Amino acid sequence: MRYVGRIIEWDDERGFGFVTSAGSGIRTFVHVTALGLGSPRPVVGTVISYNIVLDDKGRFRASRPRFVTRAVRPEQVKATTVSGFPRKGIAALFLITIAATTLTSQFPASLALVYAIMSAVAFVMYGLDKSAAINNRWRTQETRLHTVGLFCGWPGALFAQEVFRHKVSKSKFQILFWFTVTLNCAGLAWLLSSGHMETIDRAMVEVVTADYSHVDHEVNSRRDQEINVRITPLSQ
Repeated sequence: MRYVGRIIEWDDERGFGFVTSAGSGIRTFVHVTALGLGSPRPVVGTVISYNIVLDDKGRFRASRPRFVTRAVRPEQVKATTVSGFPRKGIAALFLITIAATTLTSQFPASLALVYAIMSAVAFVMYGLDKSAAINNRWRTQETRLHTVGLFCGWPGALFAQEVFRHKVSKSKFQILFWFTVTLNCAGLAWLLSSGHMETIDRAMVEVVTADYSHVDHEVNSRRDQEINVRITPLSQ
């Protein structure tokens, strides 16, 4: 039997919600993947038709749902979720500024590399967490997302939030996220103004370019001594 019901709850970030119909009165789970690839995304109040089936745990699930009333197109969801805040623009401006000042030797190359690597890590982490939310898999802890953002990954996090439409509607998360961005920028300003960054940059260059041949020689010498010690009792 096919029912017609109205979406009463919808979590667009996780891609699922619940629908009820006047005919059944059953609160039924509906997942965005059941609507088909590229379909519009529903909102609270959207009317759909569907069949009711039981999943492996005996819970009611909407099967073959179809829209009855006009749903929200993906680009409209993006516009309302992101709220027009230029996350990608801010991240791009920051990274472009770092790249330009690095090329003119006004910004430490080692620190620019850290921002690039951590931003890539943050982007991947947000993408994986969004996928996990949609497919009901194990989620990445928010503290880890904030940590990678604090340690220079926030530009990549801003890109990911807009690209994946992830975490942008959670006000508590956004408050803490922008707090970590502020801390990172304050720390960066202090490093650049205090002169400590030059010392750190030189130390990192020395570590990368150091000659470690004497270490290998020492390790090989100790290994030869251990071998000689083991062989000597046998020869006696």
